[in-house]
Amino acid sequence: MAGNDSIVLDNIIKQKINKSDNTLADDEFFEIFTFEQILKKYDLSYDELNYGKIGGGDDGGIDGFFIFINNNFVSEDTELDNFKKSPRIQLFLIQSKRSDSFSEKAIEKWLSTTMNIFNLEKNIEQIQKYYNSDLLNKVTFFRELYLNLASQHPSIEITYVYASKGDVSAINQKIYNHSEVLKENTVKYFSGAKVNVNFVGARELIDSSRLEKSYTLQLKFIENYISRGEDNYVILASLKDYYNFVTYDNDELRTYIFAFNVRDYQGSNVEVNKDIKITLESNEKVDFWWLNNGITILSSRASVAGKTISLDDVQVVNGLQTTNTIYHYIKNREADNDALKEERAVLIKIVVTNDPETRDRVIKATNFQTPIPPASLKATDPIQLDIENFFLNHEWFYDRRKNYYKNTGKQLDRIISIPYLAQAVIAIVFHEPDIARSRPSSILKKDNDYKRVFSQKISLEVYLLCARTMKNLESSIRILTSGKSNNVAINEQWKHASPIRILMFHLGMLLVVKTLQKRDYKPKDVESIKNIDFSNELIMNILAELIQLTNDYVIPKEIPINIGIKQKDFVTFILENVLLE
Repeated sequence: MAGNDSIVLDNIIKQKINKSDNTLADDEFFEIFTFEQILKKYDLSYDELNYGKIGGGDDGGIDGFFIFINNNFVSEDTELDNFKKSPRIQLFLIQSKRSDSFSEKAIEKWLSTTMNIFNLEKNIEQIQKYYNSDLLNKVTFFRELYLNLASQHPSIEITYVYASKGDVSAINQKIYNHSEVLKENTVKYFSGAKVNVNFVGARELIDSSRLEKSYTLQLKFIENYISRGEDNYVILASLKDYYNFVTYDNDELRTYIFAFNVRDYQGSNVEVNKDIKITLESNEKVDFWWLNNGITILSSRASVAGKTISLDDVQVVNGLQTTNTIYHYIKNREADNDALKEERAVLIKIVVTNDPETRDRVIKATNFQTPIPPASLKATDPIQLDIENFFLNHEWFYDRRKNYYKNTGKQLDRIISIPYLAQAVIAIVFHEPDIARSRPSSILKKDNDYKRVFSQKISLEVYLLCARTMKNLESSIRILTSGKSNNVAINEQWKHASPIRILMFHLGMLLVVKTLQKRDYKPKDVESIKNIDFSNELIMNILAELIQLTNDYVIPKEIPINIGIKQKDFVTFILENVLLE
């Protein structure tokens, strides 16, 4: 029964909230939860889920705005040069409601919004009075991305997802009729685009949430294994058994077990993957493992029973391209039962270790076979391990390995990713919130920038201070913008959370300015901070001042807020005009 599904879903969410010691508002947690389930195959981090979230009112009926290219999550500073000919652009527009039914109003809102955000003849200035800065920022980025890739003949797929606690089987036909109109209107703006409207109810959310991210998996192998002890194994596994090892019961790939792999899947058009595919599809009587370098798996513990090896804390650190190609090959053949006839095998090396240094050496060694950007290996640097251990000692969780702590149910607002910490340090230590806001991931791409942020000259206490400051600010702002605040100036001047949310790193810098009573403080000054005042009164006063300074800067220049805040001149302006007491 639909009512039972809604009750079960509420219970699942309650358990997740308790398990993670969540401090988010119920509506906000539900949105993040639905985003994660809808986009589960992409295995997004909490930062990425939060990045796609549209906060506040005037959101045009869009709670989540997520862009992928060739199944890779992209943000504002993603380097588009990485995507070659005929890239596949995927856009997900998600509306997430805690109601027990589906409403026509949701589709009607999308219809109205589509006419503005997808009509390239309407510039951002023309539509900015209708939508909040958060949505405008995402729309601006999507438009620029689409136009920049136009010469490469991209394909585009737009998927609207309406999620609620309702029963999909009980949706009124009028809603489906409106959905068809929405599809037709969207295609008008993108000729040849594929447009979907999906409905996700309580049952669908429950089913998705039950696809548990188990790190303890069993792998069947062929004949005898080779081993020189209990910390290493070399085995041959049939392609089908390896496919079962890396997939859920619903045949979706367990993407989370590749979090330690320094390279993303490069797509089927990359030369090496074409070669692997040709090898798989050939009718030669040559075993697959003769022609392939194989897979490397890290595990914290292994035990063998018969011809099955059980592995704890599984991470596939090398062989992502091979795995994905095998996955698509087997999945495409299963419909014809051809996979059952597959007798070829893949070579698998298993290293069992709990030593972080050994683990990182294996990751580096197994990934130097093909060219890799230096930034991809930063997670294995000694300073990253030092930060992780220091954070753990203070009950904070540094996710130098994407989603490790998220997948183990740690408190969401205490999980800090490498890019997020880099943003916090750039904003607070070097007072460059414009860079933190506009080019977050590029901080890690250039070696000089990386070494400036992650330096032995910066104490571990400062890294924790930066993380705590930004997370505490986020918590304070959630309260201030939730309607519980009695601050009339903030409520009237900027009613919605989104303009404030995009100024978070500027706010972090100003909080340090106020704490130190210095406009041009130095990194050493930050080390002297022993305590930061996060009282509601102080935060409200700084926020009100920042809002006023922002208006003073963008209004005379007649530029949108989301553009103005990314300018270095804006940072100079607020530092020169902020009041010191």
